[in-house]
Amino acid sequence: MYGNIKDHLSTELANIEEAGLFKSERVIISPQGAEIELNTGQKVLNFCANNYLGLSNHPRLVQAAKEGLDSHGFGMSSVRFICGTQDIHKTLERKIAEFFGTEDTILYAACFDANGGVFEPLLTADDAIISDTLNHASIIDGVRLCKAQRYRYKNSDMEDLEEKLKEAQSVARFKIIVTDGVFSMDGNTPPLDKINELAKKYDAMIMVDECHSAGVVGETGRGVTELFNVRGEMDIITGTLGKAFGGGIGGFTTGKKEIIEILRQRSRPYLFSNSLLPSVVSAGIAMFDMMAETTELQDKLHSNTDYFMEKMMAAGFDIKPTRSAICAIMLYDAKLSQVMASKLLDEGIYVIGFYFPVVPKGQARIRVQLSAAHEREHLDKCIDAFIKVGKELEVI
Repeated sequence: MYGNIKDHLSTELANIEEAGLFKSERVIISPQGAEIELNTGQKVLNFCANNYLGLSNHPRLVQAAKEGLDSHGFGMSSVRFICGTQDIHKTLERKIAEFFGTEDTILYAACFDANGGVFEPLLTADDAIISDTLNHASIIDGVRLCKAQRYRYKNSDMEDLEEKLKEAQSVARFKIIVTDGVFSMDGNTPPLDKINELAKKYDAMIMVDECHSAGVVGETGRGVTELFNVRGEMDIITGTLGKAFGGGIGGFTTGKKEIIEILRQRSRPYLFSNSLLPSVVSAGIAMFDMMAETTELQDKLHSNTDYFMEKMMAAGFDIKPTRSAICAIMLYDAKLSQVMASKLLDEGIYVIGFYFPVVPKGQARIRVQLSAAHEREHLDKCIDAFIKVGKELEVI
């Protein structure tokens, strides 16, 4: 039986490779950081990690993880409602709620699970989900698992959102607007203040995925709700510990206490997945303690982003507007994005080309992600490499 599909898959893989679109995984043999070492022996500057605050190898988090191993063991061997809840899990959930100004929090193995497990317990076929067209794949999959009626509005388009709310008004019992806090491929933020106004006008809830915005945007890094001065007004926020918040693993949903309690009772990824490791939880607690003490890392990240964007636009690159630490350098051609990324690696700059199906056809790009771990000399080396390769490939 496998012989037939094996031939089919081999042909598909050959076609992908022939088109220059084969995704190869580079192997890193060092901890994550501004500078990393590959298994080829090459040392490169990393500009494509979600390590926004430079915490992925921070000594304080590493030490907290070690202490968590010593005090609470390695694994939980259970789900939360059986025997998988430790005191540190409750502590981390409380600190997340305090950080976002919400009432309660529930932890997941990843934010993909949080987004996958949020809709089905809350909504039925009598309800409506109104979702931004550029929302993350995990939100899309979560919506698919729910029987609620589905509406999609154009990216951050408030007129289209209002039209969809009007359509849902007469047919839906409950309505929820769902948006990313930062759209990961473009780096833009939704006008959350205006979304909040429409939600009040049409009696809709709001859910925001803060994965790429928490720790990054807002004066103190509290995310897009802080940026638009609506902190504490969202019904549901989902997020991750795997990006700015230490770069490990683990997701969460935080929001209204009744919503969180229903998720504890009925959310399948929570009920049927092992609890987060004590080492991850302990490091997460230490991270939120750091965030409460100082904005030094956020300030440096914002400074790095402003500097990089200014220099790259001055060099003539086509860059999407951003209010985050994501800089989308538009190339439009998929193969060109692969070639340019490869040539930049030769210059000691680790970046990745993105193309369909990760982004729409004809919208290929290289996504640069800035970090508080980057020093000015790192930024200058990256900019110089982009200019050199960009001129060689006639991008600029």
